[in-house]
Amino acid sequence: MALSKTERRQRIKNRIRKVVSGTEARPRLAVFRSNKEIYAQLIDDVTGKTLLAASSRDKEISSAKGTKTEIAALVGKAIAEKAKSAGYELISFDRGGYLYHGRVKSLADGAREAGLKF
Repeated sequence: MALSKTERRQRIKNRIRKVVSGTEARPRLAVFRSNKEIYAQLIDDVTGKTLLAASSRDKEISSAKGTKTEIAALVGKAIAEKAKSAGYELISFDRGGYLYHGRVKSLADGAREAGLKF
């Protein structure tokens, strides 16, 4: 029996989460991508808390014009700036079961440009 797209992504996501986890010293940068928007969170998995978040729905980003890939790069830069100001420089990247391609890659590249290391 064939898997649906969401079931396939969930399996990949579970496989990634076995390996990637976040701590207070090195939080996990989790990415969620919908058809219209993209969201990024820094998560401490030890305490189960979201430390920081940025998305394409934030005021300064939603007013920007461009393709969804360009907006994703802005989200990456925004989460990186928030993380740097909060004292986080080293993170673990969690692509959330999505291919490392397109908007997810653009977000990661934007975060790296702004100074995050992963």
